[in-house]
Order: sequence, then C-alpha cells, then structure tokens
Amino acid sequence: MGLLAGIISSLLLILVLVRPLMKWVFGHVTKLIMTESYEENIWEAVTASRRFSPITNVENSLRSESGKTIERPFGTARKFMNFDGLIFSPAQLATLPTSENIYIDTKIVIGPYAKKPLRLDIPILLGAMGYGVGVSEKVRIAFAKGTAAVGTATNAGEGGFLPEDRKNAKYLIIQYGKAKWSKEHEILKQGDAIEIHIGQGAHASAASEILPEALKGKSREIMGIKPGDNAIIPSRHKEINHKDDLKPLVKYLREVTGGVPIGVKICVGHKLEEDMESCIHAEVDFISIDGGQGGSKGSAPILADDFGLPTIYALSRAVQYLEKRKVKDKISLLVGGGFFTPGDCFKALALGANAVYMGTAPLWAMTHTQLMKSMPFEPPTQLTYDSGKLKDKLDEEEAAIYLEKFFLSFVEEMKTAVQSLGKTSITDVNIEDLVALDEVTSNITKVPLAYQHNEKINKRRL
Repeated sequence: MGLLAGIISSLLLILVLVRPLMKWVFGHVTKLIMTESYEENIWEAVTASRRFSPITNVENSLRSESGKTIERPFGTARKFMNFDGLIFSPAQLATLPTSENIYIDTKIVIGPYAKKPLRLDIPILLGAMGYGVGVSEKVRIAFAKGTAAVGTATNAGEGGFLPEDRKNAKYLIIQYGKAKWSKEHEILKQGDAIEIHIGQGAHASAASEILPEALKGKSREIMGIKPGDNAIIPSRHKEINHKDDLKPLVKYLREVTGGVPIGVKICVGHKLEEDMESCIHAEVDFISIDGGQGGSKGSAPILADDFGLPTIYALSRAVQYLEKRKVKDKISLLVGGGFFTPGDCFKALALGANAVYMGTAPLWAMTHTQLMKSMPFEPPTQLTYDSGKLKDKLDEEEAAIYLEKFFLSFVEEMKTAVQSLGKTSITDVNIEDLVALDEVTSNITKVPLAYQHNEKINKRRL
C-alpha cells in the first residue's frame, strides 16, 4: 500500500508541475507566432506547406537526398475522374428483379475465336506483378493458389518464370516482356494465354533498371542475370521497330503455344485508337488497357501522375472503337487501373469490358492481418516485395486463403447486382443498365443522363 501511495503522490506532483510548464510553453509559443515577423516565424512552415501536399513535400525531400529519379510504389495519388458519375438503374416493375433462387452465371471467355479460348469462372483477374522485379516467391505462390481456388487467372508479369507459379495456378497468363528472360519455348507453352507487354498505366513504356542489391538469390538466377549486373527492361521489344512488326510476333507466339489467346497490354494515351488499330491488324485475341490509375512496384512520379488517360476515358474510347471496327465480339477487352470496389468493376463490365484486372487491392487484401508483422516500423511492402527485409515472414498459405475470400466476396456482391438488374448472367449486363449523374460522364461513356428520360432506351427495355 505504501508503494501505491507513493506512486500516486508522484503522479499528482508531476501533474501539478507539468501543467504550469505546459501552459507557459503554449503561451510563449503562441506569443511568438502572433508577434514575430514572417522572416523569423515558425508559422511560415504552415503557410508554405499549404501550397503543396505532404506527398510533394516528402518526395521533393527524397529528390534532394538522392539526386536521382525516385520510385513511388502503387501508382498515382492524384484524383483522376473515376466511375462515381455512373449509377445502375434497378429492376422493379418495368423490369422485374431476378428471383433469389435462380443461378447467376459469372463465367467469361477471353479470346473466343482462339483455338484454345481461356475460360474463367469469374470476370476478375489478378494483375501482373512479376517475380523478382516485383514480388517474392511466397507472394507468387499465394497468387497462384488464391486465384486457382476461385477459377480465375494470375498474370506472371515482367519477372522471371517461377515453376511453382505454374504448378499451383489453375490459369496462368504469361507476359511476353521486353527483357531477355522467360521467352523460351518451354516456358511460353505453359501459358493459358500470352500477353505482349507494351506499356502499363503507372510506368508508360519507359525502360527500367534494377540494381544488384534489389535482385538477389533465386530470382536473379531464374532471370539469368550475372552477379553484380543490373537487370535491364528496355523501353520496347527488339522485334518491334515498326507498328506492323506486331503481327509477325503475334503469329509466332500463336504457333509456339498451339493456339492459346495472344493479347497485348498497353498504357492508354491519346493515340489509343491508332494503337488499337495496330493490335487489330496484328489479329490479337485480346487487348489489355491500363488506365492512368494503374499501379506498379515502383515508378517515377512523373510517369505515374502525368502519363496515361484516366481509366474511364480509356475504357469508353476502347469499347467505342472496337464497336466501330465491328470486332467487339471477336477481340476481348481487359481493363485495369484503379479498381478497388465491386461496384467499379461491375460498372466497367457494363461499359463493355470483358474482364477486369486488379492488382493493388488484392495485394493489400491478401496480407490482411499479417500487416502487423511489419507495422508500425516498416511499410507493408517489406512483407511482399522480393527485395523486402521481411518477405520470409509472410505465410503464403494464409495469404492465399485471404485472397480467395477477397475475390469470392467481390463476386458475391456482383451477383447480387446482376439479380437487382433482372438478369441471370454477368455477361448480360450492359450500358443500358447505367445512367450518368453528370454531363461530363455522360459525354465520355455515352450513357444517358439520369435527369433526362430516354424514350429509346426505355422502349428497348420494355
């Protein structure tokens, strides 16, 4: 009891002494702020910081420290126009909602005219995150197991080909990258589809150089990079020196793989239609477009923030051009870049995408409570990146389960949305199920305005 009384007395004494001290410090600082000129006033930092965001302030400090191009993970933080200007029109009386006991079909086909079409159980795919150049072996295995459990595809990305990826994945899309690795026939033949990587949302078509300290061990060996050498990903394919050079490359990959879907991934610029025309001419089976909100393991902020059209612009223009060229039913359209909710994915499908790529959201979701292994002293990426100091602490089996549940939850919400539109298949959802809340969104997407009754649309629905 004596000890307890002593502790209480000490705390009371500290409180009595500290309160006047705090009051004096607060009063003194306030007086200085209120009286000193700006040349000597600490408040100058507050007014100056209002001119630019904390992100800009920190990144400029990083530039001052390194004198080199900095690399920001996960893409842009700027607020691009998104899908919030679109709303679904629910079925009620004019169109009846689907009964709750009717099966909702979520299956899709990528490359329907390919010799070996890629058939998936859900319309969400895991975006490209390469082994070594991006994520660790444990993450890749979790990707493969999690996507296999829900019947969708994982994308190998620009990294080295990991045999465990193929072993655990049900469907694997292999990227034909601009670097020298993972192009052997025996590797390409293991893909359920081949995606020729031309560009991506957060990185455009810029070259990449990975230093030796960021690429070690097994991943370096798989990629065939000698000790001490940098890993170089060029800005373009050595086979493509003219836009017409894409066609023979597509033909070559189709022959090597025996007819799996061959596609192209592009970052979307203002010459989107010209880029797509090259793809159409090359007779691709699918086109993957990556909007300006796309993520990456790390890219220069100028590429993430100031290159590439917003995803909603990209998707709308791409769909409209495929329809204009009368190849929309022949060439599958995949879209990625800034998808974080079931609603946004569902809107993309309604606008005309055949499937949606997701990367950042699934990566965070699969780590789930394992984030506590790195927080608060290290960023979560230290658990998932191949160069991460904590990568060995990730439980890949647990991560795979969380990834599976993440996708299942997304799809269950989308199935509820299909029912609420009075339909039975996710492929039946289309632009006529949407209305736009503002003129800009309406002009971009060609979706009618919510405050204008459209007789033509109404008659088609009835």
